[in-house]
Amino acid sequence: MRADDLNITELIDIDPQRGEARCAGSRVLLLDVVAMGLLRRQLIETWGAAAARAVLTRFAFAHGWRMAEAMRAEVHFECAEEWSQAGGRMAMLQGLLRLAPDSDPLSPAGARVEASYEAEQHLLHFGPADAPVCWTLAGCASGYLSRTQGKAIYVLERRCIAQGDAACQFMARPAEDWGAELEPHLPFFGSSLGPSFGPGELDATLRGAAAPLVHTGRPLGERDRAPLVRHRQDVRAPDLVAHSPAMQRVRDLALRAARVDATVLITGESGTGKERVASLVHEASTRAQGPWLAINCGAIPEHLLESELFGHARGAFTGATHDRVGLFEAAGGGTLLLDEIGELPPGMQVKLLRVLQERKVRRVGENHGRPIDIRILAATHRDLAADVASGRFRQDLYYRLKVIELCVPPLRERGEDLLPLAHELLAEAARRAGRPALRMSPQAEHALLGYAWPGNVRELENVLERAAALAPGRCIERDDLPDEVWQRPLAPPLATGIRPLEEIEREYILAALARNHGHQTRTAAELGIGVSTLYRKLKKATSQAARPSPQRSARRLAQRG
Repeated sequence: MRADDLNITELIDIDPQRGEARCAGSRVLLLDVVAMGLLRRQLIETWGAAAARAVLTRFAFAHGWRMAEAMRAEVHFECAEEWSQAGGRMAMLQGLLRLAPDSDPLSPAGARVEASYEAEQHLLHFGPADAPVCWTLAGCASGYLSRTQGKAIYVLERRCIAQGDAACQFMARPAEDWGAELEPHLPFFGSSLGPSFGPGELDATLRGAAAPLVHTGRPLGERDRAPLVRHRQDVRAPDLVAHSPAMQRVRDLALRAARVDATVLITGESGTGKERVASLVHEASTRAQGPWLAINCGAIPEHLLESELFGHARGAFTGATHDRVGLFEAAGGGTLLLDEIGELPPGMQVKLLRVLQERKVRRVGENHGRPIDIRILAATHRDLAADVASGRFRQDLYYRLKVIELCVPPLRERGEDLLPLAHELLAEAARRAGRPALRMSPQAEHALLGYAWPGNVRELENVLERAAALAPGRCIERDDLPDEVWQRPLAPPLATGIRPLEEIEREYILAALARNHGHQTRTAAELGIGVSTLYRKLKKATSQAARPSPQRSARRLAQRG
């Protein structure tokens, strides 16, 4: 038989009396696509994209391998090549994808998938992706081809509908042909792939996929924790906008800190992007494949915080109906960010210090410690040194956290970063709003440059989110921005009476320069003049301020007389 001759009605056998369905002789289940999409969402939201991808890829590998075994046992193919090509045909018959004609993942051009249930479900639950997301399709194809080829074949997705491509593209090659390109993807496949893959290896592979999840599980009933505990949904290091010297220093120091396992304290005003810097430290570290968890210490009541961080034993208190893993254990092998550490109550400061010193946690209701293997990052907008001086924050805990300190500058001190950051945030806002790419007019850019941004990057993000949602065209105009961003006084208040125009111009320039914190390029752009013109006017204003006025000279002569 040829692969194109496969007929699902001939392969499927349903016995309603026994409640069984078989495909090519093997018992199968008929699963709803929406249910699979919800399962995918729960995995990502609960354990993060890295763990979810590992589980789905390895599960699908086993499915593909088993399907190849069943096809060989039940169907007589004309040749081994037809057996190999039957995998794509079976995936179409099962409703997983729509394959373009003459597509073969083993060919140099790869397989072109015109419709993917996995990309469809990812877009439904998460919106556009930044990287390929058809993990089960790649895993299933890898398992099927590894069985038919008699050696480990790795299928990688080069393009994906979920990230805006016209079709998904899958390439299949042995490990030696992939070279270094395969290395970032190997952890998701596991190590038990090859021609000897069988039931024992299948069990080991699925156990390996589940191992990182043993410490991160939580009951589905704890949905209320979702706003407080955030899990990354991407595995790529965040691209920090760092054109300004101050932010470049932060980025370079963060990358150096990522090479070691020391505790890092990240400080800065609210909204400056401290969590993104923390995420960079995690993703650039050797723990990048482990869990990434973040908790806002100020958002959880004190009487619940200990259980949230350290876990509890069954019966430890009223309502503790089962053992619960705390975040310190859940982040095993990865990184835990303690956001707003400055809000930690005094009692919890003592307990946290003990955990950092002993590297063990004791669940509420237990009398023995459990070893932990995690990287601790802490962030705060408070001046912890001042809190230590006032007795509000423990000095020993402060120095335990401040092994490496990263100070994130406010947006008003990152003039070179503002427009590049604004363009990036606007592109993200447009994608979330389902709009085509947007751009900003020069007037809108000047308005952004002239604003002080007391809310920092968070305020900028919200402003551009609003503009992307309300702008009638594809260009963001000044009027699409909130009034407070661009409606500023045209000139400083004038004294009573008529004053020389030259004096008013000098005061106006100095006021604009002060508003922009001395940034001459930004001030010149806002005033609509060149930087060299601004420099000449500033030089003239300085010399005039140092020279006594004619009225003052006349008064001095009169006094001498």
